[in-house]
Amino acid sequence: MGLVSLSMKQRNVAMSQLLSTKEVAQFLNINEKVVYSLISEKRLPATKVTGKWLFPKNLVEQWIEANTINYPSSSDRPSVSESVLIIAGSNDILLDRMMSLYNANFPEKIAVFGNLGSMGGMQALRQNFCHIASSHLLQGDGDEYNFEFAGRELERMPAIVNFCKREQGILVNKGNPKKIKAVSDLARPGIRIVNRPLGTGTRLLLDQELKKAAVPGDRIDGYNHTAPRHLDVGLEILAGRADAGLGIHAVAGLLDLDFLPLCWERYDLMIFKERFFSANVQQFLGLIHEEQFLPLAESMKGYDTGLSGRMLFPKNDLKKEEINQVQNSERRKE
Repeated sequence: MGLVSLSMKQRNVAMSQLLSTKEVAQFLNINEKVVYSLISEKRLPATKVTGKWLFPKNLVEQWIEANTINYPSSSDRPSVSESVLIIAGSNDILLDRMMSLYNANFPEKIAVFGNLGSMGGMQALRQNFCHIASSHLLQGDGDEYNFEFAGRELERMPAIVNFCKREQGILVNKGNPKKIKAVSDLARPGIRIVNRPLGTGTRLLLDQELKKAAVPGDRIDGYNHTAPRHLDVGLEILAGRADAGLGIHAVAGLLDLDFLPLCWERYDLMIFKERFFSANVQQFLGLIHEEQFLPLAESMKGYDTGLSGRMLFPKNDLKKEEINQVQNSERRKE
């Protein structure tokens, strides 16, 4: 009888340590919908019983400890208040509207943005000036974004979450009066452009496209004339101070400009791991999975939310993971 009682007691204790999806979301202080992505993408310990996910609390605690690494090495760095969510880096119209949504949903907090360009955002993240850095830097291979730059510029690799994909191209006046068809046309006499500042992803994209077309930047009128935001590029064209400039499709839609598409790019959010589970960061990321987010993107041209909210990893790491899965499968067969 004593053995049976002890076994039942142990079983009850074990069951009390199993968290439901709602309880683990509260424990991690995140949105419930984020829990499911952490199961598949970050291997949050979980088991499925009668169709419901259950989470052993002790394993969840171990998972947090294993994933919370690379603490700030210097105690004299400035602290960032948890009541203010600071995002710095590349500007984006959808991100602006998302921050307004955050401020409306969490009136006890405030989200603010530092328009520093992609490289400036990484530098702000490194110096602990912000919670999140936004970036869309195209790597030299032309097939990947941000990881290479983060590895070079930051002391440690941050978590990278996709915010959206967006279409970049050449903004021109309605009717395209200068008959611009390609980046190489920007060097034609009588055409003046407006550029983005050094350190921005759009400036990097233009330089890469000019290199492909074998057109030196100093041959282009207005190459050194810069505007701080995508919207400002469109306003310069609308005001007649420039004939063309690289920018996102959303600006063309808002200002009724013509748009010559160049590429779809990935626009990501970078967060150091020790801040990833902070309440303000998780509240912001959680909004990406809410019903309010999709209409924001659909109301403007040139946005794709297929990857939005997903944690991303370098492709080489994904290949290693696939190899490990195959090897583990072969070992089980043996």
